[in-house]
Amino acid sequence: SNPLELARYADELTTAEWQRVLTEAAELGALQLHLSGGEPLQRRDIVELVRTGRELGMYSNLVTSALGLSPARAEQLREAGLDHVQISIQADEPILSDRLAGTPSYERKLDAARMVKKLGWPLTVNVVLHRQNLDRIDGILELVEAMGADRVELANTQYYGWAWRNREGLLPSRAQLDRAEKAVRAARERLRGRMQILYILPDYYERYPKPCMGGWASRQVVVTPNGDALPCLAAHELPL
Repeated sequence: SNPLELARYADELTTAEWQRVLTEAAELGALQLHLSGGEPLQRRDIVELVRTGRELGMYSNLVTSALGLSPARAEQLREAGLDHVQISIQADEPILSDRLAGTPSYERKLDAARMVKKLGWPLTVNVVLHRQNLDRIDGILELVEAMGADRVELANTQYYGWAWRNREGLLPSRAQLDRAEKAVRAARERLRGRMQILYILPDYYERYPKPCMGGWASRQVVVTPNGDALPCLAAHELPL
């Protein structure tokens, strides 16, 4: 291996291998390329992978914390043909947001969102909800509106794996969920035609679990960094 390939990890596909995966996906009929993680901007070849997706005719979406989205990298991604950016936020208040993120990131995320809109990309904002930020949903929606988002995904934590083991600190009460649902309904009315709001309840409070990603491999296939192909994001947590 090349010692200068500092972004390579022993268990991750090479650039050429990813390009082969994308080509095979396009041949199977895949129309969209979602670059997620972890943090996809940690890949030094991310611009090259976006360009490959564009050459294959795929609509590409970068799902990112935005901490590594510098102006130079953003310009490169736009030139390569990236179609859409999705930025995650944790809360509408800097101290809480930085605590939940585990790193000072609030202002950097807002700067990145402004840059995304300046470059003309559609913007989706993703918020993972739980007991510690659910009561701030009104403020979160106001922040997302101020960010100029075209779409927001309000995704309540699903209690599997790590989240299940930490449910005492994360699981909201039924009353919290009821208040949040009312806030979401009001925001949908107020922002109708300006911003799409997707709100996902935790399976813990549903009568039946939702089919992962709309049903195993019915709409999406997940390819992990080491090349495993999975029918659902949570499939790696299932016992063999």
